[in-house]
Amino acid sequence: MDTIYIGALDIGGTKIAATIADAKGPLAKVSERTVKSGPARALGDQVLSLLERACEQAGVEPGLLNSVGVSSCGPFLRVDGMVCLTTPNICGGRLRRPDLQNDWEIIPLEQVLRERFDKVVIENDCVAALVAERTFGAVRNEPDCVYATWSTGIGFGLCVDGRILRGKHGNAGHAGHMLMSEQSQALCGCGNRGDLEAVISGRNIGQSLNLSAEELFAQARAGNRQAEEAAISAARWFGRALYNLVATLDTRVFAVGGSIWTHHGEWLKPAVMEELEKRMPALTEGVSVVPAALGSFVADVGALSLVIPPEWIESWSASEPWRTLAASAPAQLSR
Repeated sequence: MDTIYIGALDIGGTKIAATIADAKGPLAKVSERTVKSGPARALGDQVLSLLERACEQAGVEPGLLNSVGVSSCGPFLRVDGMVCLTTPNICGGRLRRPDLQNDWEIIPLEQVLRERFDKVVIENDCVAALVAERTFGAVRNEPDCVYATWSTGIGFGLCVDGRILRGKHGNAGHAGHMLMSEQSQALCGCGNRGDLEAVISGRNIGQSLNLSAEELFAQARAGNRQAEEAAISAARWFGRALYNLVATLDTRVFAVGGSIWTHHGEWLKPAVMEELEKRMPALTEGVSVVPAALGSFVADVGALSLVIPPEWIESWSASEPWRTLAASAPAQLSR
């Protein structure tokens, strides 16, 4: 029987990573900064090149790779049935940002990938993370759950009755842009003022005190009362957002990841749970908030999970082969 190989792409506004795997696990990973100039298909051409480099590094003939899963920042737009990116921190034509030297309105990502691959699955990064956590992580086989990330941005992946929600363009879960406060002047990268991401994301959480997120939490832990109050206030906003999702989706469990929650979740959680639990017990009783299990591997595992053959899942669950990426990635990255 011929060996099966799958490819994975993690597309972010700063960098893109490509991983190649077989039944035993990941074989190679390469990464470089996200291209933001040239024709609109430049990003698609970049990821094709990265996948070829990963194949070469793994000693795999690129022609043997015919399936690729993509975990990407959004939002998306479907054009002629294919997923295009309309990401504001990549597409300079959207918000006319002077720091982006392109006029891209959309990036025809799926179209370019399908020129080369038979199977292409593209999901928002939080949806891909949800797939990974339901396959290998903290909410395995849970039918009513949400993956949430609290990091530089805020995002969600939603699952109800065992079905992952995607929506008309694949953008379900962009609840980081739910409006929270009309009084807030905090500006989100999408242009909203007072949405959840504007108020508590890593970009903005320390803005009122002229501190970075790292500085804010360091001072809060050191006993600075203003910093501590700002951090707890952010946790309360996050808790209200989780309540809104419970009230909307009747979810059972939240698996939360992202750098802010990973490093500070243990002392922010009481404030989050207080906001979640003090409202409408008929909906919120028994709802739990747990740490996401895959940590820094969630993007790579998420993309791989989109195209992994079902017969590999049991062995991967036992061996957790993605952990080899932590040892191998630094030597393979090119930035």
